[in-house]
Amino acid sequence: MNQVEDWLGIKQDKIVGILIDLGFRIVLAIAILVIGFWIAKAMGRAVERILISRKADQSLIGFMRSLTSIGLKALVVVTAISQLGVEMTSFVALLGAAGLAIGMAFSGTLSNFAGGVMILLFKPFKVGDYVHMQGEEGSVKEVLIFNTILTTLDNKVIILANGAVANGTITNFTKAKKRRVDWEFGIAYGDDLKQAKLLLSRFMDEDSRILKDEGNFIGLGALGDSSVNITVRAWVETEDYWNVFFAMNERVYNEFGAAGLSIPFPQMDVHLKSEK
Repeated sequence: MNQVEDWLGIKQDKIVGILIDLGFRIVLAIAILVIGFWIAKAMGRAVERILISRKADQSLIGFMRSLTSIGLKALVVVTAISQLGVEMTSFVALLGAAGLAIGMAFSGTLSNFAGGVMILLFKPFKVGDYVHMQGEEGSVKEVLIFNTILTTLDNKVIILANGAVANGTITNFTKAKKRRVDWEFGIAYGDDLKQAKLLLSRFMDEDSRILKDEGNFIGLGALGDSSVNITVRAWVETEDYWNVFFAMNERVYNEFGAAGLSIPFPQMDVHLKSEK
């Protein structure tokens, strides 16, 4: 009986010791996670500040901040697991065995990561550019590891997957320094075409934002059903595009009438034939 009591006492001591050791490991692992995640976040911000001080590209800043934070968090998780007594060799082997399944399950995520890298390497756009891609249009706000964030003119936020963006068609409206503005103005049949062309030429000469040595064009574009259509093309600095476009429309509307030119609208002549 005494031997049984001694054996139980020894077992209880071992169990208590194991529980204390396990509890200590759990507390240590939690502490590593909390402190490590805080450090990872701080390091991401530090990388961002360093890149900003060196005037790095805004797209690179967001990508590197996100990459640094996520990479360090993954390292923290591995370190915390090792503190629980899991052999790292076994853990790495298990991770490798599960890698294929995880890779297949997250193939889209890996594709988005690769797309983000391709965007940074080839730079089809940068933060601040106005673009059209994946059927969406807006200014690039941020380029992250997996996503590109756009802001529309009415301040909606659009999040696009980098994989789809990198493999799709991208229209960058602000990458080039100059853009061509196209108009088509209609005058009525019988109006003085030469007078209309002279007026349009004067409007272009008087607008200092229109580049005068870039091959601007005024010509008869088409003979429409209800109007004679004049095609106008002018080159401007990219940032002046919309201001010039709207200003020309407004001036044509205000001054064509005073010059004896009418801006026609679609109409149809109906002839009624009476039967006798």
